[in-house]
Amino acid sequence: MKIRIRGNSIRYRLTKSEVDTFCDTGYIEETTNIGNTIFKYALKAKEGVDTIDAEYKDNTIILYLDYHQSKNWNKSSQVGFDHKLKKTDTPILNLLIEKDFVCMDETTEDQSDNYPNPKAIV
Repeated sequence: MKIRIRGNSIRYRLTKSEVDTFCDTGYIEETTNIGNTIFKYALKAKEGVDTIDAEYKDNTIILYLDYHQSKNWNKSSQVGFDHKLKKTDTPILNLLIEKDFVCMDETTEDQSDNYPNPKAIV
């Protein structure tokens, strides 16, 4: 799972196996060791969430997705989910969770577990 943070925007991109794991277990996380601190980001399925929700606690960004929406995401053609989260007295936080496609440009990154890029299909 990859995370991209830019301003008030958080985007998660998941490979095929990560989407499968998330759909099967309702949870997936990544960790990054920064000196003596561990930074985590996670995606969690949750009952009763109408849209994507987010929180930050214990050095972890957690995005929540409705359990029923997430259950069969791996079997659908739906690329992802997005939401503009507005909480009291805070700026809008743009949230995006999506399947990770193979890049069209040359990259050294291992993309063997990524989804085929729809723009590459002839």
